[in-house]
Order: sequence, then structure tokens, then C-alpha cells
Amino acid sequence: MSVPSEHGPRHGRHPENGPPPDLPPDWPNRSLSRTVHLPPIRWHVQDSGGSGPVVLLLHGAGASCHSWRDVLPILGRKRRVIAIDLPGQGFSRLAGRDGTGLDDMARAIGTLIAHEGWHVDALIGHSAGAAVALRLCLDLAPPPRKVVGINAALGTFEGLSGVLFPLMARVLAGTSLTAQVFAATASVSRARRLLSETGSTISDAGVAQYLRLMRDPRHVDGTLTMMARWQLEALNARLPGIALPVLFIVGDADRAVPPTVSRTAARGMPDARVEHLPGLGHLCHEEAPDEVCRRIDAFLGPPP
Repeated sequence: MSVPSEHGPRHGRHPENGPPPDLPPDWPNRSLSRTVHLPPIRWHVQDSGGSGPVVLLLHGAGASCHSWRDVLPILGRKRRVIAIDLPGQGFSRLAGRDGTGLDDMARAIGTLIAHEGWHVDALIGHSAGAAVALRLCLDLAPPPRKVVGINAALGTFEGLSGVLFPLMARVLAGTSLTAQVFAATASVSRARRLLSETGSTISDAGVAQYLRLMRDPRHVDGTLTMMARWQLEALNARLPGIALPVLFIVGDADRAVPPTVSRTAARGMPDARVEHLPGLGHLCHEEAPDEVCRRIDAFLGPPP
């Protein structure tokens, strides 16, 4: 996969557009990383390169571009694929603590798309990123051709993480001290325990990458603030008005967002369908990237 000498119509390869200064040297797909300064956000963008329509990848809450570490190169063989870190998470730095709600994120990403001159052909979102993708497609002009939601978080979270985490986020997101304490006490065992609650088993390298994020108080604070401000009622009310083709991919072993959430959403939409992945959990795109990409490729069809 080649890295282009220029990224978009407004950005050449000068130092401030290189990888974020705090991006670890061994971060997945680091050679594809660059920075876009668009106050109040310093965006971390990974771009497979090339020209033409873009497939935009949006990660879930508490993750970053790293969750697409295998998906991006596979899909990037045929298409221009771009992944971004959501505002305040991963290595996209947000000035202040505003701008992490669903509508705020959709507006900010729309501004980034317009600034970079991307023609977005398809949106692919995982978990909360799927909700952001669906909200974003309501505003983009022209709209994307298709949307894919992987274990889309369009309802309440289930299990222990669902009962405790959103409630704790609302209570604790008012102070950055909580994020500092969480980051300071993060450990391999805690990372493994939290990831196991998703119903997925990922590689040791993947666990290490999540642990690195968990040890970053800015990332933790951004995630907590996002969860505290997460409201889906307005989006869910507008889902029947999304007429473009939508594919929901669900892992049947998902313990964070049960498959019934995607099935319910699809039933209320004009052109949506659900495909199941037996034995895979919430992080199915990290567990089985080849199979997930095969489903995505078949749905998107030949690149336009």
C-alpha cells in the first residue's frame, strides 16, 4: 500500500501534516497517519492513499484507528479507505470537553470531510461509530452511497458494562481526576477483563494497544465524556427516513450490543438488512477481519 505525496486538495506533505507527535512508533498503520489541524480538533487521520471516492471508517467508543488495523489494509487494496480517531479519543485531540455528543461529532466530521474535499462513497462504523455514521449520512451532501454498521450501538448496552458503565460515565465525567486515576491504575489484567466482556477474543497485540489507550488520561476522559452525553432518541426516530442501503453486521456472541438491536433497527428502515457472524463478539472486525471485509466488499460492490 502506497502513501500519496499529497493528501487531499488542501494538504501537502509538510511537517505539521505528519503523524501526531504523540503517536507511538509501533502504532498500527502508522505510515498512513497524518494530522489535520482544524480547531478545536487536531485530527488523527489514516489514509490508504489513492484518489477517488472514500470509504470512511469510524471506530467505537473507547477505541481508535487501531481497531481497523487489519480491515483498513484489506479494504484499501481496491478502494481509498480513510480511518479517523473520533474527537477526544485515540490521538485526535479536542480542546476543551465540548463536542463529544452524537450530533456534535457528526457535525465535526462533516466539517473535516468538507475541509479535506473527500467524496465519501460509503460509511462504515463499529458500535457507537455506527450511530455516528448513520447520523452523519443524514447531513452529507451528496450522501454516501451505502452504510455499514458493525454491532451498531443503537440501543442500551447489555450486561455488567451496560448497567454500570453509562451510569458511572454520567456521574464521573464531570472531573478529569477520574480519568487520571483510571489511566494510572490500568493493567493488562484489567484490559483483558474489559475486552472479554465484549464476547470477543483478540490478539495479545490488540490487547496491548487498548491498554496503551487506557493509560492515556486524555483518551479516557474523552471516552467518559462521550458516554455521558450519548443520546440516541433523536437518531432512532429518524432511522426510517434513511432510504439508502444499509448493512448491519452482527456478531452473535456480542455481549455488549445484542444482535436484536440491529435487527430491530433494520426492520424499521426502508433498505436495511442484517448478516450474522456465528461465534464472534462485539469486536468481530478485529477477530475475523477477512470475513468481515468479505461481507463489506460484497455489499459495496465494485468501486465506483
